[in-house]
Amino acid sequence: MVRLIPRDEAFTEIFIRDGENLLAAARALEELVVKFDRIDERVAAIQALEHEGDEIDTEIAVRLERAFITPFDREDIHELTSRLDDVVDGIQEAAEMFVIYGIVEPTPEARQLAGIIAGQGAELLAALRQLDKPETMQAHLREVHTLENKADGLSRAAIGRLFRERMDPLDVIRFRDLYIALEETIDAAEDAAEVLERIIAKGA
Repeated sequence: MVRLIPRDEAFTEIFIRDGENLLAAARALEELVVKFDRIDERVAAIQALEHEGDEIDTEIAVRLERAFITPFDREDIHELTSRLDDVVDGIQEAAEMFVIYGIVEPTPEARQLAGIIAGQGAELLAALRQLDKPETMQAHLREVHTLENKADGLSRAAIGRLFRERMDPLDVIRFRDLYIALEETIDAAEDAAEVLERIIAKGA
């Protein structure tokens, strides 16, 4: 199999930076829901990481515009950048919900879903670090899908429990929306994995 990044190693470096930023945001969210202290400070840190991600995305766009030869299809570079950005945006949205919705305590399911996002972030970064070795990327991308499948069942059960246990209607709304935001972030990570899989297929 040919190298996916045959000419411009700077693209490898910048996507790794993007993946590192994503993982930092995912772990910050996980720490927020596990420790659940200094909420405003933790949310602000995640917002700063989202801003850093936007700056990286801008740098990728500038590099892409200037590049005469790109390491893989321009549309794939653009889509991969967008999908990684979607994950970080979702992390920020979920984190902000704890403040906006006035959530007093995360549920065990919210903690598990945040843990899944952190797990996906680690696998995506591992895959991005192997952009020049596509044969080793597949195991990491499969794990992203496995974690998404796990989250599907978990989020459905969590939403069902909100209604079965006759919680306060406002808490039902708060946690249902939080679960949806977390699940959409997990789906976005899977979308990023699928873009990487297409890039591998084209380079085979």
